[in-house]
Amino acid sequence: MQYTLLPNTDIQVSKICLGTMTWGNQNTEAEGHEQLDYAIDHGINFIDTAELYPVPASAETQGRTSEILGSWLKKTGNRDKLILASKIAGPGDYTAHIRTTGFSHKSIIEAVDNELERLKTDYIDLFQLHWPERQTNVFGVRGYVHNPNEQWTDNFKIVLESLKEIIESGKVRYVGLSNEKAWGTMRYLEESKIHGLPRMITIQNAYSMLNRTFEGDLAEIAMREDIGLMAYSPMAFGVLSGKYIEGKQTKNSRLSLFPRFSRYSNQRATEATKRYLQLARENNMSLAQMSLAFVTRQPFVTGNIIGATSLEQLKENIDSANLILDEELLKRIDEIHESIPNPSP
Repeated sequence: MQYTLLPNTDIQVSKICLGTMTWGNQNTEAEGHEQLDYAIDHGINFIDTAELYPVPASAETQGRTSEILGSWLKKTGNRDKLILASKIAGPGDYTAHIRTTGFSHKSIIEAVDNELERLKTDYIDLFQLHWPERQTNVFGVRGYVHNPNEQWTDNFKIVLESLKEIIESGKVRYVGLSNEKAWGTMRYLEESKIHGLPRMITIQNAYSMLNRTFEGDLAEIAMREDIGLMAYSPMAFGVLSGKYIEGKQTKNSRLSLFPRFSRYSNQRATEATKRYLQLARENNMSLAQMSLAFVTRQPFVTGNIIGATSLEQLKENIDSANLILDEELLKRIDEIHESIPNPSP
C-alpha cells in the first residue's frame, strides 16, 4: 500500500481509502465488518462515511452506515489505527429528513455530536461539508446557471467560525469540502487566510475516467493551494468494472437495484466505457484495476475512495494500488478522453 500525507498535516493516510455508503442498504453489518477487517489487514487506514449514508438516502436508513462502523470500532478497539472521515449533509429535498437548516452553527454542532454517537468515538479526524448550501452545478449538472433570486447569504466566514469551535472542542481534528466548486473552494481558503480560521485541507469530489472535470480549475487550486482531492466514484457506480457492458452484474449491483442513478450510463459514457474495456484487455488487466490505477496516480489525488459490495470486489480494488500504468497506456486513455470528453460530469 502507498501512503501520503493529508495536506498541511503530519497524518499518513493510505492512497486507497475505504468508502462505506453501501453499508446498511446493499451490505449488512456483518459484511461491513468483514470489509473493514480485510481493508485494515491490507494497509488501508482511511475510512469515509457521512451522516447521510447509506445511499440512496432515506429517513429509515439515515445514519446506519456510521452505526455499522461504530459497532466494529466498539468490537475491535481499533480506533487508533484509523483516520475517520465524515460529513454534514448540505440542504435540499434529498436531505430534508435530516434537517433543513444547512450549515448553521446549531446544525454543525448537531451533526458532529450525532456522528460521534453513531461511530462510538470521541473525535472525527476529518469533517467535511457534503455539498454547498448555495445553488450551483453539482451532481451531474454540466454548466452553472446563476439564479438572481437565490435566497442564500454569503456565510463562508460564519461556517468556518463554527468549524473552529468544534476543532477547539477536540471533537474534530481537521475540516474539508465535498462536491464543492472552484469559487467556493477559493472563498473558504481566502476566508481562512484573512481571519485565521481553520483551513480546508481536502476536497472530496467525483473523479474517474468518465468524469475528469476536476482537471480544470480545481486541479490548479489543488496543486497551488495544497488541498488534496479525495476522489470518490473512481469506478463510476461500478460502470468502469465493465460488468454492465458484459452482462455480469448481480442483482445486488448498484444500477440493478437503483436504475435511476444514470449519471454514468448515458450513451456517450457507455461508448467510452467500451473503449476503455478494450484497452484494458489489450494490456492484460481488468478495467476495474486500470480505472483505479489511473485515479490513484494523479498528482492532485490524496486518496482514492473505493467502495465494494463484495469481498471479491474489495480485494481487486485494493490490489490496484500495486499497478503502474505506462506512458503509452496513459496516452491511449487520453486519446479516448479527447474523443469522448467527460461524458458523465
